Amino acid sequence: MTFRSNLQTGQRRLFALALAAAALLPLAARAQEKFIVMASTTSTEQSGLFAQLLPAFKKASGIAVRVVAQGTGQALDMGRRGDADLLFVHDRVAEEKFVAEGWGLERRPVMYNDFVVIGPKADPAGVKGHDVVEALKKLATSKEAFISRGDKSGTHAAELRYWKAAGIDTPVGKVAGYKECGCGMGPALNMAASINAYLLADRGTWLAFKNRGELTILVEGDTRLFNQYGVIVVNPARHPHVKKDLAQAFADWVVSPAGQAAIADYKIGGEPLFFPNAHERSR
Repeated sequence: MTFRSNLQTGQRRLFALALAAAALLPLAARAQEKFIVMASTTSTEQSGLFAQLLPAFKKASGIAVRVVAQGTGQALDMGRRGDADLLFVHDRVAEEKFVAEGWGLERRPVMYNDFVVIGPKADPAGVKGHDVVEALKKLATSKEAFISRGDKSGTHAAELRYWKAAGIDTPVGKVAGYKECGCGMGPALNMAASINAYLLADRGTWLAFKNRGELTILVEGDTRLFNQYGVIVVNPARHPHVKKDLAQAFADWVVSPAGQAAIADYKIGGEPLFFPNAHERSR
């Protein structure tokens, strides 16, 4: 083999090694990145809150947060399976049960907003007012369409509580216009807008929603519509692979003055979507 061919062979090997090294660089960078998986609700994601909150946390801590947005019931199931390090959800009863059963370390209140009943501006069912239970009683006899999340989310759980208070344990099959979409808050709003239906929504997602059509807020101001959010670190005693320290860093930050200020600063059209209340430990 000539000197020239030896040189070419060596160059090819060096080039191949360089390509292999270049391919490994992104893997190495990803391996070094500090991140946690957070299971949360569609309302926190689709309202746009996380687009403001998570970059602020990463800047403060160097920890990235990968969000899986779904209903609260599904998020809690992710925690039980150990598929998430942290939960950011809004169904206090289910959250406290999760912690009591040993799946989570501690439930800490973070922020709140409220639920509202949305419907067509013409309000053919005549529900407009400040009493969610009376509104559902009227909807039950009106045959007007009502879209339910039907996804075991915090919003869905709240809706079922209101129906029960209205004397209807299971609206499926009992309320003529009742339809379950099995979907997140945004898709449910889109479905309601397309057929001029009523539905229960969290105010944050409603304020961020653009495709309103003829829909408007019809029922608000009832104290029963209070909507509290909490944060829970998944218990590493159940799932040793959980990144407890990184998850705890987020839980501590989001209830700190910096995290609470980041929540308060998130507004659309000058109107806040969520109100921080981490100091109210009983919520």
